[in-house]
Amino acid sequence: MPGTFEPLPGGGAAVALDDVEISIIRSLAVQLLELIGPGPAEDASDDPLAELFAEGPSEPPADPVLKRLFPDAYSDPEQPASPRDAEERRSYSAEFRRYTENDLRAGKRDNALAVIRSLDALSSVSAGEGGAVLKLSVEESQRWLGALNDLRLAIGSRLEIADEEDTDLLYRLPDEDPRKPMVMAYLWLGGLQETLVGTLMP
Repeated sequence: MPGTFEPLPGGGAAVALDDVEISIIRSLAVQLLELIGPGPAEDASDDPLAELFAEGPSEPPADPVLKRLFPDAYSDPEQPASPRDAEERRSYSAEFRRYTENDLRAGKRDNALAVIRSLDALSSVSAGEGGAVLKLSVEESQRWLGALNDLRLAIGSRLEIADEEDTDLLYRLPDEDPRKPMVMAYLWLGGLQETLVGTLMP
């Protein structure tokens, strides 16, 4: 089972991770959390209704990784648009973003935190043993799946991966290429993601 998720009886998934793997995933999840940004300030209103209708940003993020994590809802790079259509898409995207991005950020933040907490709990149990088997419930598995997807999107954006052809080129990078460690993390997380999807399929 090392390096691959396997289904648990009754639902959920398990994977054997060594200390280095635990450290890498945790570090990446922390970086993702920092990139997404903090949640509501401590002095924010405690009124859940006000929070529900709080407006988010209307413009896409400047950072290319965040732009990949929070893409425009109505953009279609494959379909050229007239100036009028392009303006309509921008308007619709801005409106959609204003009312959805806060929730999207909260969901991604929760997923990254779930990964960090489960790894911290695993580390405290397996201290000094060189690794352990991580066991996740169905809900935890879903959160891990979301976080793994976000991590791959973030790394893929930094590596400027746009399609499958770009991914194929990564396999042929020489060892001395400075992108190699990031590529190895990207491919490894892809394997974890793929096997975790398999455990969640009926």
